[in-house]
Amino acid sequence: MSTARPEPAEGPSDVADPESTADPHARVRDAAAERGLEIEIRERPAARSLHEAAALLGLDPSGIVKTLVVKRSDDTFLFALIPGGRKISWPKLRALVGVNRLKLPDPEVALAATGYERGTIVPIGSTTAWPVFADESIRGQRIAMGAGSHGYSLFVDADALIDAYDATVADISEAE
Repeated sequence: MSTARPEPAEGPSDVADPESTADPHARVRDAAAERGLEIEIRERPAARSLHEAAALLGLDPSGIVKTLVVKRSDDTFLFALIPGGRKISWPKLRALVGVNRLKLPDPEVALAATGYERGTIVPIGSTTAWPVFADESIRGQRIAMGAGSHGYSLFVDADALIDAYDATVADISEAE
């Protein structure tokens, strides 16, 4: 198994305008526009469960996608897009990435790596364009995900997101 690691995506961070870092929605919108990605950001009410959140958003629970920032042992990161009702399959993701160790970082480290607080993380507008790995089950769906700030959801076509970020698509999850 190769221990070579993919480098962060080509080019600078995904943030188009440094002044927009103060407004996470502007960051997200600018980065999406730069990649030709159509998104919708919507305020959403709090929910007590995945099923309640899905009902409020008019989606199947699998249409709510978590963006997890994952830390490698060499202090680089990647994004894992995991549908609702599922969790990362660490053995599958490690095999795909070609490493022996991966972990979820502390909230402060995740914020430093992405510019977003945990629970709001999205690859769009991240302060560093880390590689994206998407679970294959999100293909063909309109999905909701973090929008860069609490109380909002971002809606996007999963296939367009995968294409815009040249994501690696594979079976990287398992049932919760």
